[in-house]
This record gives sequence, structure tokens and C-alpha cells, in this order.
Amino acid sequence: MFKTIWLWFLMNAAVILVITVVFAILENVFWLRLDLYGQNYVSIWIYAAIVWFTGSFFSLLISKWIAKRAYNMTFLTEQNESNLNSKERVVYNTVVALARQNGIKTPEIAIYEDSEPNAFATGPSKNNSLVAVSTGLLDTMDENAIEWVVGHEMAHVINWDMVTMTLLQWVLNTFVVFFARVISNIIDNATDWKLGVIGYYAVNILLQILFGILASLISSKFSRYREYKADAGSAKFVWKEKMIAWLQALKAMKNVIHTKDWEELAAMKISSKKWFWIMALFSTHPDLDDRIKALEELRV
Repeated sequence: MFKTIWLWFLMNAAVILVITVVFAILENVFWLRLDLYGQNYVSIWIYAAIVWFTGSFFSLLISKWIAKRAYNMTFLTEQNESNLNSKERVVYNTVVALARQNGIKTPEIAIYEDSEPNAFATGPSKNNSLVAVSTGLLDTMDENAIEWVVGHEMAHVINWDMVTMTLLQWVLNTFVVFFARVISNIIDNATDWKLGVIGYYAVNILLQILFGILASLISSKFSRYREYKADAGSAKFVWKEKMIAWLQALKAMKNVIHTKDWEELAAMKISSKKWFWIMALFSTHPDLDDRIKALEELRV
């Protein structure tokens, strides 16, 4: 817990430092002066775009570094390939094969200590990425399922999903900050500036929360679309019939897995619980039935 909090603090401190340096350069080298407290909406827009661009892409840039320090990782390399067990070899061979097929640099491959069945891909580009699976995933899944999960994560890498989602989040956050400030100014003017400093910023924060919720609907929708694309990408490497069979098995598993444990599977892009429709709008991963249907209709 302490390590997680420390890494979170360190990352945010680094983001703030980078943003401060960027604005110092813009002000002292390019003589850019931004009026953020009046109604100069061009300045507000530029400020919001620069802040969120810098923060979003710096976070993406250090994402692999953060992941390595957040987890206790063992890396699978060509040098230790002969010492891998059968499941670890599936992870290694799948990543290497898909990287070669798609003409990209082989991502770093790691196993990390975690009892939850999980997997993720991260990194600033498809030629500078990391694919990691948990020990829990290796313990609970057979080799066919592991091949599918790793193929799914590699599809995220090949499709530039990390960069795409970062770009989308940057645009959405820029709009959130900009329109919250614009509407706050309109409300302040309509009340003859009686809101005061505290009232003005209270309205601004509430509007950012509201617009942030609306923005999350858009990002969640796009995230679900990317998950379908990743399934389709994995199906090009792994027989889709294998993927469908495993997803159907996961549906059956939910009847015997504790609710909390089953919810943790969602981090691996696995979810079979039927959400209420409002919750489904905020889900970043499609329902299992929907994923099965999409695979059944997929032409590979």
C-alpha cells in the first residue's frame, strides 16, 4: 500500500513539475502570456490543452517505468527461455510470434506476483511496450486460454491502443476544463459577479465533475470498442472457437467464484456480470455475452 501511494505521489509530482517547466519555457522563451482569470477564452483553451496534453502524455511516457516498480516482476527473455515452464513459454512465444508477424519490436515480457488472474499491456508506443501476466493467471488458466489473453494484450499494443486512449482522454479533459470555465463565467456574469471567489470555484468544480462524468461515457464507449478490436486481433492468431469456448467457461465459473473474486476478473477485461443499463454505460469492458456474440459473427 505504501509503495502504491508513493508511486502515485511521485508520478503526480513529476507531472506537475513537467507542466511547470513547460509553462516557464512558453512564458520566458516564446513570450506566451495567458489570461486565465478573465474571459479570454482563447487563453483558457490553450491553458487547458497544454496542461492535459503534458500531463496525459508524460504519464504515458513513464507508464512502463511505473508498472515495473509497482509490481514484483520476473522478465522472460531469450537468455532464460530454456528455463521457462510450459505456461511461461506460451506467454513468451505468443508475444514474440505476434511481434514478428506485425513487424514491431518485441515488447518486454514479464510475470508478476499476484494471486488475481490478470494481464495488461502498457508503454508509450508499440515499439516500446510491456506485456505482463500475473502468477494468478498462469495458475488458473490452461495454455489455450493464456495464449488468447496474451494475444488480446498484444492486439492492444499493435493497435496503438495506449496512445489512442491517451489522445482521447486529452481531448475530453480539455473540453471539460474549458466548458466548465466558460459556463462558470456566464453564471458569474448573470448574477452580477455575486458568486465571489469561493462560489465561483465551487461552481467551476461542480461543472468539471458533471462534464467529467459525461466525458467518461465517451471514453468508456470507445474503450469497449477497443476491447472488441483486441478480441478480433487475438482471433487472427488464436482460433476464435478456442476463445469462445473459454469465454463460455468463464460464464459458468461465475456461479462458483466468490463475488469479490469475480469482480477482480474485470481488470483482465473479463466480465460476465449483467450490469444495470446505467452501469453498463460506464463499463470499460463489454459483457461476456456480447463478446461471444461478436466473435461468433467475426470472419477471420
